[in-house]
Amino acid sequence: MARSLSQDLRDRVVAAIDGGLSCRASADRFGVSVSSAVRWRQLALEHGQAVAKARGGDRHSGRIEAQGAFIRELVAEQGDITLVEIQARLIERSAPVGIGTLHRFFVRHGITRKKRPGTRSSRTVPTS
Repeated sequence: MARSLSQDLRDRVVAAIDGGLSCRASADRFGVSVSSAVRWRQLALEHGQAVAKARGGDRHSGRIEAQGAFIRELVAEQGDITLVEIQARLIERSAPVGIGTLHRFFVRHGITRKKRPGTRSSRTVPTS
């Protein structure tokens, strides 16, 4: 993924535009796209400075976190419930999520769902 351009460069482009250069000329001078120069100028006019937005991070887990208590109830009531069954129950509640989203929810909260009890290790042969 590409990195954001530096704040110093953004400030110099905006200063050049404020100094009388056109957005196109300023973009050519500093080697950035014209659309970036225009956008940075608009941001500077609206907010005082053309600051880059935050990059990365999780933007979608809020939907499943809102259903966290309900999911925990389902697992507590029925310990052997599958992800597909949980997904179906969430769809009934008008909260559709994918299987991968459910899996990441369980991993994030450390919820494990082992269906059979652990067995004692064999002394004579390795077990799988």
